[in-house]
Amino acid sequence: MPQHALPVRSARLGRPIGAHGPVHGVVLVLPGGGGPHSSRPVSRLSLLRADALARRLVGGEEAGELLVAHVVRYRFRGWNGEEASPVADAAWAADEVVRRYGDIPVCLAGFDSGARAALRAAGHPAVDSVLALGPWLPEAPEEPVRQLIGKRVLLAHGTDDRHTDPELSFRLAERAKKTNAEVCRFEVHTDRHALRHRRAEVLALAQDFVLGALCDRDFCRPLHDAFAAPPPLGLRMPLAAGFGRHPG
Repeated sequence: MPQHALPVRSARLGRPIGAHGPVHGVVLVLPGGGGPHSSRPVSRLSLLRADALARRLVGGEEAGELLVAHVVRYRFRGWNGEEASPVADAAWAADEVVRRYGDIPVCLAGFDSGARAALRAAGHPAVDSVLALGPWLPEAPEEPVRQLIGKRVLLAHGTDDRHTDPELSFRLAERAKKTNAEVCRFEVHTDRHALRHRRAEVLALAQDFVLGALCDRDFCRPLHDAFAAPPPLGLRMPLAAGFGRHPG
């Protein structure tokens, strides 16, 4: 309706992070925490959190040589109903990656509402994979999953999340798994929405997934087992304490 028209504003890509060598893949990080309706700009806190995730995903010697990450700066803070503002911005960002970098694989990575946007925008032809952390999902069962066919998808959710329901991400993963074997989901036991308690383990798993998906590296054993396991086992995989730590 005209009185609810959103202001004219353009999405943007944040500055590149990583890519010390030739770019083999791009991670587009989608901020979260927007809420159902808002035409205000994305909050600085959401952008800072997205920037921290981007830096971790392409951090380290190998990832830093091969991958580049950009934080997508949305036009608006909210999801905005059928407008699905972050989804349109993610699709624009994938187009922009193709324009800038050419035909290389893209991973959409997001937290909260950004995770939902990543799942929704996965149908873009440049998108190879999706990382969805603590996704904010609706109660309605009609959240689409067909766009995930042919993509590698990792979801992770804290079992004590009181902000977004972990059971809803399990149900979505369960529906997606019926048509796409390359879907897995990890449960971060006793952790809440922000995944702070097991943050190191979650980020180590996420980086292994991104590097494997975009650079054709072997996945770590937990990811390999989760993809191979039939549901519900591969969709309720526990994330082991201490995962990703190097001895000594």
